Amino acid sequence: MQEQEIQELIGALFASALGCGFVIALLVFTVFIWWRIFAKAGYPGALALLMLVPLVNLGLLCVLAFAEWPIQRELAQLRRTAGSPPTPQL
Repeated sequence: MQEQEIQELIGALFASALGCGFVIALLVFTVFIWWRIFAKAGYPGALALLMLVPLVNLGLLCVLAFAEWPIQRELAQLRRTAGSPPTPQL
C-alpha cells in the first residue's frame, strides 16, 4: 500500500468512528429524555428503552397522549381524600 492510501484509510476509519460515536451519544441522550418524561408521568423510566423499538414507540406515544397517567390518578385520589373539588381533565 502506498502512503496516501494508508492515510485515506486512517481518515475513513476516524470519520466512521466519529460518526458511530455521535450516533451512540444521540441514542443515549434520547433515552435519557424519554426516561425523564416517563418518570414524570408516573410510569417506570425503563419504558424509555422501548422507544427505540419501531412500532412499539408509536404505541407508547399513544399511551402518553391518551391514557390517564398514574400521577394524575394519584393526584385525583389525594384531592378526593382532601375534600377539594377535582380539576377538569383536558
